[in-house]
Amino acid sequence: MQKILWILLTVCVTSVVADDFKPWKSKIDRLSTFEKHVVINKGTERAFSGKYVHTKEDGTYRCKVCDTPLYRSSDKFDSHCGWPSFDDAIPGAIKEVPDADGRRTEIVCAKCGAHMGHVFRGEGLTSKNVRHCVNSVSLNFQKKKAQTSTLKKAYFAGGCFWGVEYYLEKIKGVKEVTSGFMGGHVKNPGYYDVVRKDTGHIETVEVVYDPSKVSYETLAKTFFEIHDPTQVDGQGPDIGSQYLSAIFVNNKEERKTIERLINLLEGKGLKVATKIMPKAPFYSAEAYHQDYYERKGSTPYCHRRVKRF
Repeated sequence: MQKILWILLTVCVTSVVADDFKPWKSKIDRLSTFEKHVVINKGTERAFSGKYVHTKEDGTYRCKVCDTPLYRSSDKFDSHCGWPSFDDAIPGAIKEVPDADGRRTEIVCAKCGAHMGHVFRGEGLTSKNVRHCVNSVSLNFQKKKAQTSTLKKAYFAGGCFWGVEYYLEKIKGVKEVTSGFMGGHVKNPGYYDVVRKDTGHIETVEVVYDPSKVSYETLAKTFFEIHDPTQVDGQGPDIGSQYLSAIFVNNKEERKTIERLINLLEGKGLKVATKIMPKAPFYSAEAYHQDYYERKGSTPYCHRRVKRF
């Protein structure tokens, strides 16, 4: 029965494409069946499953079909609803269409008619009192090019990446912290691959920061102060090779900084177990791992700030 329904859905989508999206047929043909289900047949992706739910980078969100700019990142906010939310759209980019039952108002790309989601008013979530609830699958995100002269990246592993991310993203000058994996031998691992399949990866965070506002040394000092660098088998109750304390360095200067800080800690009587390793490919974890404590409204269970320097 499930297979029959999916075939009927595909036929229905094909029919709509032929009737209403003829100018964009070549681009629609490149979409997956599920993408067509949403943008053409007005379907909806599951809450918190979309790739842009927690995206905070600067840039522009464009229509998946015609590539028209629809939303700016400056208008995106966290509504905790499970879908990307915006309290404004680029002028003239979105068209509102009342649903047939009169209960909701659909939003579509004004240029090609691709389904985005629905718009809600009167919720009081932002000063504009508007929420464009959009499916990630209806969008493509064009990241704003960072000035090459400023931003840098640093990589720290100190147990569960939720807690490390929580503290490091609070540092002034840090632009973004992403939870993920580094140091293994498998490409593009998922969380359960790392946990169950011995991929060799360590839970790691990627820190994007502005060196004119915060130094690498400050990031490293904070890292050493928010976890126990002497624990050899994990961090707190999280035991296993994926939870080891490690710093992945980009160059000799970073390595010297870490070695100097470790010497300071050992001079105070600490037996530091933190590994210093060369930078390896970094793989982002699934969307539900990003900004975990921020979304849950709680604090880390095995990380806390301890003055060490």
